[in-house]
Parts: sequence; C-alpha cells; structure tokens
Amino acid sequence: MKVFVTGASGVIGRRAIPILRRAGHIVTATAHSRQSHERLARLGLSTVSVSLFDRDELARTFKSQDVVINLATHIPHSSLRMFLPGAWRENDRIRRDASKAIVDACLATGVSRLIQESFAPVYPDCGDRWIEEETPLHPVRYNQTVADVEASARRFEASGRSTVILRFGGFYGSDAWQTREMVGWVKRGWGPLPGRSTAYISSVSHDDAAAAVAAALSLPSGAYNVVDDEPVSHRDFFDTLATALDVGRPKLPPPWLTPLFGSLGGMLARSLRISNRKLRSISSWAPEYPSVRQGWRAVVSALSDGSIPGERTQGRRAVTRP
Repeated sequence: MKVFVTGASGVIGRRAIPILRRAGHIVTATAHSRQSHERLARLGLSTVSVSLFDRDELARTFKSQDVVINLATHIPHSSLRMFLPGAWRENDRIRRDASKAIVDACLATGVSRLIQESFAPVYPDCGDRWIEEETPLHPVRYNQTVADVEASARRFEASGRSTVILRFGGFYGSDAWQTREMVGWVKRGWGPLPGRSTAYISSVSHDDAAAAVAAALSLPSGAYNVVDDEPVSHRDFFDTLATALDVGRPKLPPPWLTPLFGSLGGMLARSLRISNRKLRSISSWAPEYPSVRQGWRAVVSALSDGSIPGERTQGRRAVTRP
C-alpha cells in the first residue's frame, strides 16, 4: 500500500516507518525542516513539504495514497514550558485545524484508511476500575482539542471508510525529554507526578507504540487503547525507575499540591488503569515491555550505552490475526 505519514520525524513516526517499509509499503512523509528531510532521506523515504492546514494542497498530495497516518503534534520542549500560558497553542491548532484539513483532503481523494493518534490519559479518574474504550473521554482545559481530533476522525469513519484511532498511554523512551527529565528528578530523590501514590498510571514505550501504528493498517475501524499490559501505581512507577538507576527510593509530592499545577496537574493526578484488551484480542500486537518494570531497565541501559533510539524496533513486525 501507499502510506502517507505526518509527524514522521517524531519519536513514534521514526520508529514506525522502518516497520512499514519492511512490510513492503511505499511510504511518503512530511518534512518541515532540513534536519527532518535529511533524517528521513537516510531511511530512503520520499518526503514532501506540505502545509497541514491547507486542504487543497493536502488533497493534491494525498491523490495517490491509500492510507494516511496522522501523528502530527507540537509538544512543549520542557516540563516548565508545559505549564506556561500559550504553551499548547500550536499543538491545539494542529489537533483542531490540521486534523480537520487532513480529513477534508482524505475525503476529497481516494484515501481508504485514516490512522489517527489520540491520547488515552484524557479518560476520567476511575480509581481501581479497568478503563475500556467505551468509557467517555473527559479532557481538561489544556487538552480539550483531543476531542476535536477524534471528532475529525469520526467524520472520516462516517463516510464509510476505515478509521482507526490509537489512544496512546504515557510515552516513555530514552530519546524523550520527558523521560530524561524524570530520570534526573529521580536521581535527585523526587518522583515528579502529582496525585495519590496509589493512583494508577498507564504507559507505553515508544517502540511498542510504533508497532501498534503498523498493526493499525489492518485493524477494524474503531478506537483502541495502546498501553502496557500492567498499569502501575505512581509509587511503583518511580520505585522501579529508582531500582533501574540504582538510587534510593524517591519522595512523591503530597496530594494537596495538585491544584497548584492547574488543569494539567489535575489530569496527571488521575488514576488511570487503562486496558489494552481490545487491541490484543483483535491483533497479534503485544507490548515488548509488559510494564515499566521491564521498560525502565531498557531505558536506563540505552541511556548508559548510547543505543540508537528505536533500533530495537528494527526487527519487529506487527500483524493482525485473520
């Protein structure tokens, strides 16, 4: 198939592309900077520079494509910036306006399948209860546009064409600034996550997320949670990282501090025991790291030896059951 990927130079895109190409797909990707173009060119990709907000330009680009995979985001580059006013403005614009333009362009051409990135932590706090895809989303002020991006994808689905929405858990990996900052905090004796120590967090490694993107090429239409098999408590999340780093048990911020972090802090404090049962029951996708207990060891090892991010993905395949 001919597959077009937006956000191809991001941590998920650059891992998913080698899997797609090994499966025999012809991949074209967006490149909005010289650095991105050079990185993707080294993978042997055809790249185009196209505005994600220009429906007509996108339609011309998508004219010969079978599948569009939209992984485009614009995440602030530090934890401090995440809490600043306007930090999420461009990401909101991509989710709200670019996703609409992409769907309009897909509808105007022969694109038969849309794969859209979404965000699982917008589920409501459900305590110890498992969260399935039928649970209504409950975004907060800073990420209301998650609902917009899913609404655009549903509009494509309403046209009778295949639509897969991938609700990713909290990403982690050795090349993510969030992970590197977290490692630094734990080394200093702190676990920087608001909320109760018993609250659940559902994560997914970059490699496992990329494998799910490839698997989505043959999934039935619908939304799918892409998370580890075993969500862990905030306490276990940081204790297992500390163990992998061989440092002492970190302190967690007291729950009464949560309101000081605004809507973002309120979302991070939620207890989210998210299930991947639907995706695992339909496909052969399975996380290489069942939980962060195994994943943290791989991250620390990669940080120590300078492994190329995503190289573990190079030998993986993602297929679905007939």
